Amino acid sequence: MTAMLGRLAFALVMCWMASGAASARGEPMAGKFDPARDAAADVARAVAEARSSHRRVIVDVGGEWCGWCHILDRFVAANADVKALIERSYVWVKVNYSKENRNEALLSRWPKVAGYPHLFVLDANGNLVHSQNTDALESGTSAHGELVALMVSSSRSW
Repeated sequence: MTAMLGRLAFALVMCWMASGAASARGEPMAGKFDPARDAAADVARAVAEARSSHRRVIVDVGGEWCGWCHILDRFVAANADVKALIERSYVWVKVNYSKENRNEALLSRWPKVAGYPHLFVLDANGNLVHSQNTDALESGTSAHGELVALMVSSSRSW
């Protein structure tokens, strides 16, 4: 019941975010998309942390150039309940994709990314369990909110 309520609440706030209402509030999530970082090492550290803390990993692929990436960051930062849900269930790691560093070796492990931000969910062993396009975010459809809600809920159904 708690997982269902969490998904429902998160779906509602994701729909609100998709409408653009969240774009001017909150602070960005910690960290930036840094082309100088070793993304493979960052993901390996996130997987190790996830394994030791019994969580999963969300790999957030984007860039400092990506407006929707910043909207997502601000939304999470502005909503303590959402941030707590993510921190309880996931280790979040940012992977840069830009002209300076496309991180092609790392990203070739997973399905092709069609748009940004793109979220990959990995289990505590680093295996891909879900790949989520976020293109619906820009159109403001509620289907996106429901899909992201499933990803960040405490449900382990994947």
